[in-house]
Amino acid sequence: MMNQAGIIDPGLLDMAFGYGMILLVAGLFRLIGAGREKDLLWASLRMVVQLIAIGFLLRLIFAVQNPLATILILFVMGTFALQVSGGRIKIRVPGFYRIVGVSLLFGCGLVSVYFCFFVVGPSPWYDSRYLIPLASMILGNSMNGASLAMERYLSEVRERRDEIETALSLGASSAAAGASALRHAFRAALIPITNSMAAAGLVTLPGMMTGQILSGTDPIIAVKYQIAIMCAIVAGVAATTLLILFQCQRVCFTPSHQLRQNLFSND
Repeated sequence: MMNQAGIIDPGLLDMAFGYGMILLVAGLFRLIGAGREKDLLWASLRMVVQLIAIGFLLRLIFAVQNPLATILILFVMGTFALQVSGGRIKIRVPGFYRIVGVSLLFGCGLVSVYFCFFVVGPSPWYDSRYLIPLASMILGNSMNGASLAMERYLSEVRERRDEIETALSLGASSAAAGASALRHAFRAALIPITNSMAAAGLVTLPGMMTGQILSGTDPIIAVKYQIAIMCAIVAGVAATTLLILFQCQRVCFTPSHQLRQNLFSND
């Protein structure tokens, strides 16, 4: 159904048909015996409930336009991002949540502030219609990068433990001995966003650009926003990833440049 602004507003029946595609995929899971249809259905139900809840909450925040409310919703998003990251990473290190939390706060926070103040420049600065969506995109991608980076770094250190300990015994510093693992982890964290940039426009129309076009925004303006946010996402992922990797390096090695055996004792 099209509203007065010329925007198509899907009704309940339209949404039911849309959700039917999830049920179809769940049926395929059962048909081939993959056994993950319950996980798929649970994830889809969580998505529906969470998005509806955030939709009503954002409508309220947009109407109020209070800086404290905007900062609070960003804090809640960051907290959930921290929780999701914790569920994805199997190998844990001491101070895990502190490491990821600090990295997300400074990595995403500084990039989001720079982007909103110097690139977009909303007035007032706390305009939730700009700050929340833009910061959430940077946060979400940085969260994925953080998970990939930490998982890859710790796995690399475990797999290369003998090589690293040999280098340390020959006088190499912890930074030099673990440099290869850090490089591989950093590269792995940037692969998804790099691939997204390479495919943007030719293979896919990115989400932000698509949403703006559907809402009636001029395609050229939508393209400008998409280019800018992609650049900000890359910076956010890179900054967050490096902060995590440097902190992981400090945790995995002692001040005397030795590998902490208790972290890798189960191998």
